Amino acid sequence: MAAGKKGSSSRKVKDKWKAKEWYKVHAPRMFNEVEIGDTPSADPEYLIGRTSEVTVQDLTGDFSKMHIKLKFKITEVDGYDAKTVFTGQDLTVDYVRRLTRRKKTKTDHVVDIVTKDGFGMRIKTMSIADNRIQTSQEEAMRRIIGETIVQMGKEMTIADIIKSVISGDMAKTVARACRVVIPIKRIEIRKSEVTSRGNEEPGSIIEAQPAEEEEPEPPDAKASETEEPEAA
Repeated sequence: MAAGKKGSSSRKVKDKWKAKEWYKVHAPRMFNEVEIGDTPSADPEYLIGRTSEVTVQDLTGDFSKMHIKLKFKITEVDGYDAKTVFTGQDLTVDYVRRLTRRKKTKTDHVVDIVTKDGFGMRIKTMSIADNRIQTSQEEAMRRIIGETIVQMGKEMTIADIIKSVISGDMAKTVARACRVVIPIKRIEIRKSEVTSRGNEEPGSIIEAQPAEEEEPEPPDAKASETEEPEAA
């Protein structure tokens, strides 16, 4: 009897998988809606709210960005295509460990901003110094980091903010601003997350790969082919 029950249970599990369909998960428009994975479900409604995580390298092929993870949440299903929205960014654990080796001082800061197009975001920075940072210096850094990122939010859309995080421009801007307090070795945007959404879906932030251009012909190439030689 026990063996019979076991066989019946395994058949039910197989039947459950047969009832499921596979759906293609796509990144949002700001990442050109590229396919980022597949996920199974017995009902498309069950997909709503599921999250996917990929690296920037997976999306763009840029090997230097393999340490940046992007997070997306499924919000809509159209046929067998699952559409997502961007929910946040993070750094891989290995990358953070390499930066924070012995004899380094790491300080974390959290800044809440509202972007130009009405998106709420929480930005978490990580400052790395060769020497120990005094309390007064840390407080001054915290103030400068907060003021700088809040101002960037006022002037930039959510797409601009995400692009600056991925490219490293935001980290460089914050590091330059902090030099008046301490010559900080490095600042990284350790994590960012969308806390509230604006009214419009952001446009693409990834440039399409340019098509290979054909080598131009010499200016008089066509003329030489069609013109008849002058009579002697």
